[in-house]
Amino acid sequence: MSFHDDESSDIGGMAQSKLENYLFSCELSSKVPFYTFQGDEEEDLEHFLELRTVCLGEGAKEESNVVEVTAMNHQGKTISVPIAHLHINCLPMVSLGEFELKAPVTIRLRSGTGPVTVSGLHLIASEAEESDLSEEDDDEEEEEIIPIKPAKKKQKL
Repeated sequence: MSFHDDESSDIGGMAQSKLENYLFSCELSSKVPFYTFQGDEEEDLEHFLELRTVCLGEGAKEESNVVEVTAMNHQGKTISVPIAHLHINCLPMVSLGEFELKAPVTIRLRSGTGPVTVSGLHLIASEAEESDLSEEDDDEEEEEIIPIKPAKKKQKL
């Protein structure tokens, strides 16, 4: 499931949802080897983490740095998957595209001492309220196009 920036969408006849996105970043190292991303406990909000890049930071040693994520799969079971194997000499950065995970997500520096920076977007999906939807409808009404009238023909006398 892919989300688009600040759009409301109607998916398969379900209730409309509103999406907000915020910049996300965390740094992993031997001192701080993991980060757990969790959303708020509000019932009507869903939190997603869209990972985009994993890169070695300044001062990284000549060693392998493996980063893995732990999250739930489609069956509700927790699984861990390596997402990047970085080395300063040959692969200092990996682009993940739009790798989306539903909260909670744990990002761990499985091996190496880092520093490794993981960045992306924190996506918050909520049901759009009727007032939000009516504002969008009002905008559409303001953009109404006035029809063009055909030119009048001159009559012969």
